[in-house]
Amino acid sequence: MNEGAIGIFDSGVGGLTVTREIMRQLPMENLVYFGDTARVPYGSKSKQTIIRYSTQIVNFLRTKNVKAIVIACNTASALALEELQEQVEIPVIGVVWPGAISAAEATKTMNVGVIGTAATIKSEIYNKYLHELNPDITVVTKACPLFVPLVEEGLIEDRVTDDIARRYLSEFLEYNVDALVLGCTHYPLLRNTIRRTLGDKIKLVNPAYETAKSLKKLLMERDMLNKSMAKVHHEYYVSDMTDQFVPFADRVLPFHVDKIRVVNIEKYKKDSCRRNP
Repeated sequence: MNEGAIGIFDSGVGGLTVTREIMRQLPMENLVYFGDTARVPYGSKSKQTIIRYSTQIVNFLRTKNVKAIVIACNTASALALEELQEQVEIPVIGVVWPGAISAAEATKTMNVGVIGTAATIKSEIYNKYLHELNPDITVVTKACPLFVPLVEEGLIEDRVTDDIARRYLSEFLEYNVDALVLGCTHYPLLRNTIRRTLGDKIKLVNPAYETAKSLKKLLMERDMLNKSMAKVHHEYYVSDMTDQFVPFADRVLPFHVDKIRVVNIEKYKKDSCRRNP
């Protein structure tokens, strides 16, 4: 079981930012990544749809004998995490709770900003978690739906992206926000753009880094760390081939991804993602 891979999934390629942090903090772990590139984005879809998609993906990852699953997607973490945790016996963690903890620890003014997809913001999951951690925190949220396609089109350092960032983020300057949660896995790649808009006084919280820390702690506590001396292997799957995957991966990961497999994710339509007897 300890040699089993960590399953990681996202609505597209943004979850590779979480994968990068897991590689850095857990270099001995085997990884299986799935990006739902045929159905991206998740941020504009209903909770029922996101649960259905997430269940299909978990069904697929279970065929790879994974020992734990990371939902490397804020939207799916917000809307499907509890459902998946109830359905499978292996650990399933999301990116929202670790990000909320880091933001609560970072703020001094008790004013925290959160940016994310429309679905993540509408779910108010960060509001809920931050208030559980500290009821005195005021949460200011903003949906930034255009950030994802801009990143996936490679327009990270582009005037268009700067213009959109100013439209989305300028209102945060009106509040005494000193910590901003980058509540979508694509957003850390816009760190420079966001800093140009908001300045250096606001701490940018990257849930990807915090999630990798949480995963490492979980594996250590459950004695599930990979102790094999065999060569570490990583596998990459998508639901539809996309020209953006390899260039995006090359920008994010520490090495070139030379093999990506396409999966017909609709085959994994079971209502439950429990392992069959």
